[in-house]
Amino acid sequence: MLVKALPRRLLLGPGPSNVHPRVLAALAQPLVGHMDPVFLAILDDVQAALRRLFGTRNPLTLPLSATGSAGMEACLVNLVEAGDRVLVGVAGVFGERMCEVAKRAGAEVHRVDTQPGCALDPDAMRDAIQRVRPKVVSFVHAETSTGVLQPVDEIVRAAREVEAFVVLDCVTSLGGVPVELDAWGIDAAYSGTQKCLSCPPGLSPASFSERAVACARERKTPVQSWFLDINLLSRYVGNERVYHHTAPISAIYGLAEGLRLIEAEGMEVRVQRHRVAAAALIEGMAELGFEPLVDAAVRLPSLTTLRLPAAVTRADEAQLRARLLEKYKIEVGGGLGPLAGQIWRIGLMGENARITNVEALLMALRQLLA
Repeated sequence: MLVKALPRRLLLGPGPSNVHPRVLAALAQPLVGHMDPVFLAILDDVQAALRRLFGTRNPLTLPLSATGSAGMEACLVNLVEAGDRVLVGVAGVFGERMCEVAKRAGAEVHRVDTQPGCALDPDAMRDAIQRVRPKVVSFVHAETSTGVLQPVDEIVRAAREVEAFVVLDCVTSLGGVPVELDAWGIDAAYSGTQKCLSCPPGLSPASFSERAVACARERKTPVQSWFLDINLLSRYVGNERVYHHTAPISAIYGLAEGLRLIEAEGMEVRVQRHRVAAAALIEGMAELGFEPLVDAAVRLPSLTTLRLPAAVTRADEAQLRARLLEKYKIEVGGGLGPLAGQIWRIGLMGENARITNVEALLMALRQLLA
């Protein structure tokens, strides 16, 4: 039976984003084995490109064979043992998820909260770090549920004062804004391929400092997850090439091509493209009554959160998104958690961070709201 033709969508939600034709072509290349020297050479190239993109020299930088949520879990379960204190900065849904993952790993979880749409207060984080003296400090660089781009330096500096490990969620920032793990002093970070990297979902680029690798190696108890244990993974992606699992070969072909596209464009140009597209979106949506949720100083260019016009009620907003998808084939996202029914989340990520896509959305909304 032939597969039914799927509709073409303009994916302007919080992910996934549309994929470049060269990435789609790479996904269709012939399979080789996951221990084939040809594939291992591609994997080496992907790891090297991810180091450059993450701004790190960490040897253990790799595409985990799972989505960004598994990247979160990998970073936490390798560093945390039962009874360890973990401090999480909670600025949205994915900070909440960090708390849950750490709790399930047996951690004593402490948290610092902020209002939806606001960045974490570095003074509140510093005070909590000094009081709790955690083993791990964890927070989200680009909070997908609120559109906040969290400043990093002050929080990391406070964590370093108590020798805590720092875990950073880069799911919606990597490839869209600068990420500098080594300069910032990050011990473990993770992302997802379906956002600013404009590849299909299914891989989680991650990076672990040598300090984090040593922590995992010297644990008193085995890592909670066999699959995400970096002691085992490092033997496959490193020089030993010990079988661990069957890598998603086609997905890594696609990621390799996506990373080539990023390097050909250059991050400086790419970052500016995201900023220009986001500014055009905010200006155009303001004419329709949409207002930014997040202050400009901490606004994430790749994902914009907008308060709905007064004329669009909580009951109407889901119907409006459905009509936008049905009639114009454009997807945008609704709010999560306490922001459900109050905001839209519009992603201009990777390939989609272009003025033509902003214009297409504005034209469609003018028709629907008329």
